[in-house]
Parts: sequence; C-alpha cells; structure tokens
Amino acid sequence: MATMALSEEAKERLADVVELQPTKNAELQDRWGVESGSEVHQYLENELGEYYFRDDNSLIRATAEAAELVDVEPGVEITEDEGPPSRVRVPELQARIIDVLAEPDERSQSVVSVLHDLRDAYDIDPSTDDVRSGLQSLRRKDVVDVEYRTVPTFRLAVSSDDLEVSTTD
Repeated sequence: MATMALSEEAKERLADVVELQPTKNAELQDRWGVESGSEVHQYLENELGEYYFRDDNSLIRATAEAAELVDVEPGVEITEDEGPPSRVRVPELQARIIDVLAEPDERSQSVVSVLHDLRDAYDIDPSTDDVRSGLQSLRRKDVVDVEYRTVPTFRLAVSSDDLEVSTTD
C-alpha cells in the first residue's frame, strides 16, 4: 500500500490521534479547535484515512504505521494482553483526576466528589462537565471503572502505584 505524503498540519493532527487514542470526534475537535465533530470526521477521512480506524466501540485509534510515522508515544500502553494500561499520557486535568480518584479497592466517587477533591488538592475549579469528560476519557482508556449507583461513580481500574502518568499539555 502506498503511503500518503502528509503536510505538517496532518502530521501534527495524526500525532494527536496517536497520543489521545482511544478518542472520539469531540476530543479531537477540542484539541484541533475546529467547529464540529463532522469537520473532524471529514479531516480524518480526507487527510488521515490510511492512518486511523474506529474500533468496536466507534472510538478513533491510530494504526501502528501512524504511531511510527509521527514518533509520538501512544496515549495508552498495555503491558499485558489484557487488563488496564500501565502507562498513560493524558491532559493535566486527567492526570490530577487520577491523583485524587478512589483506588480500585475503595468506594467509587461521583463526579461532584471528584470535583471537590480536585478543588481541595489543587486549588483549581474545573467545571463539572470538564471533570465528567475527563473521567469518561479515562474510562475509554481503561484507566477508570464506572459503577452505576444512583449516579455513575468512578474509581481507578489499576492502582495508582502501578500506573505511570505523563501529561500532554
């Protein structure tokens, strides 16, 4: 298969796909500063068609060739065939969420509980939507488990001692 020649912008955007995978249109829309998820879809199809695919959950993932081409560490590294990852690269807010979130053997937390812990630990005030979005992104990366009680609650899927976290911002 002949590979497409990529512009610098396309390489940068492909690096984002590799770094954020598994991801979805909305996350790339935020990263790329474009108007809509359909703009993201069109760009992926027209410029990066050979270098990405959608998995069984319709999440966007980069091909192995894409990761080699842009020389960026994938957002998730799994060291065993199954189970949660041992290393993730995430935006700073998600790294802080990992830091305050309940461990696997602890009672899971609501979005509001995580928000309060972030405020206490870091003197920051993200919106509930940003915390919810961060938790869902970590869930897609298999770093966070969700438990449905009255409201969805979250806890780490892997002990924080067994997870290496680096930030993308």
